[in-house]
Formats: sequence, structure tokens, C-alpha cells
Amino acid sequence: MQLQGIHHLTAITADAAANNRFYTETLGMRRVKKTVNQDDTSAYHLFFADGAGTPGTDITFFDWPAARERRGTNSISRTGLRVAQDSLDYWARRLRDLGVSSGTITELDGRASLDVEDPEGQRLRLIAAPDPVGQPWAHSTVPADHQIRGLGPITISVPDLAPTQALLTQVMNMHKARDYASPDGEGRVHVFDMGPGGAAAELHVAVQPGLPMARQGAGGVHHVAFRVPGKPELTEWAARVAQFRVPNSGEVERYYFRSLYFREPGGNLFELATDDPGFDVDEPRDTMGQGLSLPPFLEGKRAQIEAELKPLD
Repeated sequence: MQLQGIHHLTAITADAAANNRFYTETLGMRRVKKTVNQDDTSAYHLFFADGAGTPGTDITFFDWPAARERRGTNSISRTGLRVAQDSLDYWARRLRDLGVSSGTITELDGRASLDVEDPEGQRLRLIAAPDPVGQPWAHSTVPADHQIRGLGPITISVPDLAPTQALLTQVMNMHKARDYASPDGEGRVHVFDMGPGGAAAELHVAVQPGLPMARQGAGGVHHVAFRVPGKPELTEWAARVAQFRVPNSGEVERYYFRSLYFREPGGNLFELATDDPGFDVDEPRDTMGQGLSLPPFLEGKRAQIEAELKPLD
């Protein structure tokens, strides 16, 4: 059994309209799904991805009226966004011209990278990586050659490596590949891979016992999801997680994919999610993401749900 890499990452925003503008206009990503949190229908769930909504390319947001995240350990601390090998100079100029908070281009773990923060302090890292390429979006504000190609690697922070490593290697079949010094000078970062996918299939674990415990909020991350091909494989993973006595959600039908949730020992929420059926299961690919999509089990409440949502566009 082998996970296929990063599926998606879900973060938190307290300003859905500004969030929508930043990820579609500044970063040039496509909004491939506008829906609601299925457990809290008063909140948007926005999905930003490549031109086709390819699994492994989407960063998503719950719109909750939360205070800002308190940074620290026991958190998903940095989201990698992959770009072409020669794109970082373009992005450094673009972000500077748009007044976006960003660092300088540096080499980290053998790859050129550029740290960026969105307006709420969401920590992103543009990574120059020749790994699986997403499909360009024709209407992006960013030229096709420089568009964001997908997620990865994702960095989590924990105070103690051993219990997290045991889950990653013994239960989730990841392989510990290497380690490097944390760029913030706090601890070392241990790289776990899920096969030959490169940055798109890596989880980086920063061991940072000196940091306070994080408090989740706007500008922070809610969970990270890993790819499995389909329902049969997810059922096998559910049985494996149960065999190791890891508390979990059981399989959950999300309509656009099927999921399994559990926490790693550092407290970070993990999800396994299927590649199918995808975001075009209920609307044409050419226009998906424009209108409000609801799974069939919420469609009967559309009028009530729409009345509670704030305008986005």
C-alpha cells in the first residue's frame, strides 16, 4: 500500500472575499469549486487549484470568523506551492510589485524557494521543482509557464519526532529520506516521502520542542490530505488504520472525493482522500467554480444556505 502524494491542504480564512481575490488574482490560481463546509454550512469552502482541478494541486479554505492563528508547534506550518525551475525570479518581481510580503530566493533542501505570506499571514513557500505538472488555466493572471503547478512539500511542526515518525513509517508507509536545518533556526526538519513524486509527495516534519503550542485560527492550516486512487484503496487504508488502533473518523462521503480522518501524535489532522470522482462530477469543467455547488444531500437546503453566505465576487 502506497500513498500517492499530497491531495489537498485546507486552511482557515476570516475574510473569504479577500482570500478569493488573493488566490485567484495575485497567485493566479483557478477557483475550481465554490461550496460550503459540509459540517458547517454557514461557512464557504473554497478550492483553488490548477486549470483542471487536478488532485494534488488544490489549496482550500474554510471561511470562519476566527482570530488570527497563534504560531507554534503542533501545527501544519508551511505550504509548498510548486512552480517551474526558472519561475522564482518572475514571482519575486510580481510579489514585490503587488506589495505582497515575501522573503528572498534561497536554496532549501536542495531546491530554490521563496517564502510568501498571504494577507492573513498564511505561510506559503514557492518551490522550484520539476515534479508533476498541473494543467495551466487559460484565464489566469499569471502566464502559463509561471503558474503554480501543485502542492508540496507540506511542513508540519511537532515537539517530538519519534511518535510522529512511527505513524508515518509504520502505519502510512512513508520513507524517511533525509533531514536538514530548519530555515528559521529552530530545530531540524525530517523529510518523509511517499514514493517517486518528488516535492509533490513529501511531508517535512520540523522538530521544534522550544516553540509554544500553536492555536489554530485565521492564517493557519486546518488539515492536510494525502492521495489514494479510489474507494477500494481507501477502504484498505481504513482497515489498516483501525488495525493499528489509530482513532479515526471511518470513511466519510464528501461527494467530490471520499475521506478518512485521523490525527498524528503531534495533534495535526490528517486526511486520506480519493482522486475520484473530482470537481466536475456536478458541473462542466469549463465553468466549475463559478456558481455555488452543493452535494446532493445539501441541495434541498440551497435557499437557506445561500441566504446565510456573504457575496464573494
